[in-house]
Amino acid sequence: MVLDTLTKALASGSVRVVDLTHTLDPDFPVIVLPAEFGQCARFRMDEVSAYDHRGPAWKWHNISMSEHTGTHFDAPIHWVTGRDVPNGATDAIDPVAFVGPVCVIDCSAGAAADEDFTLEPTHIEEWEARHGPIPAGAWVLMRTDWSHRQGAEYLNLRKDGAHSPGPSPAAVRALLDRGIIGFGSECVGTDAGQAAHFDPPYPAHAMLHGAGKYGLQCLRNLDALPPTGAVLICPPLKIRGGTGSPLRVLALVEASA
Repeated sequence: MVLDTLTKALASGSVRVVDLTHTLDPDFPVIVLPAEFGQCARFRMDEVSAYDHRGPAWKWHNISMSEHTGTHFDAPIHWVTGRDVPNGATDAIDPVAFVGPVCVIDCSAGAAADEDFTLEPTHIEEWEARHGPIPAGAWVLMRTDWSHRQGAEYLNLRKDGAHSPGPSPAAVRALLDRGIIGFGSECVGTDAGQAAHFDPPYPAHAMLHGAGKYGLQCLRNLDALPPTGAVLICPPLKIRGGTGSPLRVLALVEASA
């Protein structure tokens, strides 16, 4: 009965589907690491045939990219702290983790005023005072409207590295204390651009993945979601031993929300 009600709500439009995913194309920015490290590959698509001598009745492409290109999922084994997490690869994660309630913390005003804005425990507490406690098993998404940027402005690289918003170590601890299942960002990574200087460095990666939690990055349209009440759907590709995967992230939202 519950699923029947849901399908009827989708058909009637009383529940709408919001796409939180950027389009994959060769120009979409990817994270840039220091030159001494291996680099993330951009998306590439090569035509195999197009209703021609290579295949008269079909069109298709070969594609290649990093697991962490475009809107993508981070599995625990992506980070050294999560390398020994049981079932920590994309093919081994319990699929129940890919569907769940979502809480959206609006940090757009702070990020507009400060490109290095950090989500702090006080922001979480203020959000909970208005919307209620973050439930265990929820996905928490940090809305910054960073996804409205394009090209070089999206990565926002300077001589001292990237400048973009993200959570502080204390905020990550606070979210883990609430039992979240994962954290998502509109930026190219779940961590702030200057998170190498935090203690610990890159806390969203180090602490979340070490605790067996998941990450989503390069999200968009978070301004179309309510603070609570939406349902997130985010299954990555089932890659054997995968550390992550591009994916299409969707949210189910009541039309009145």
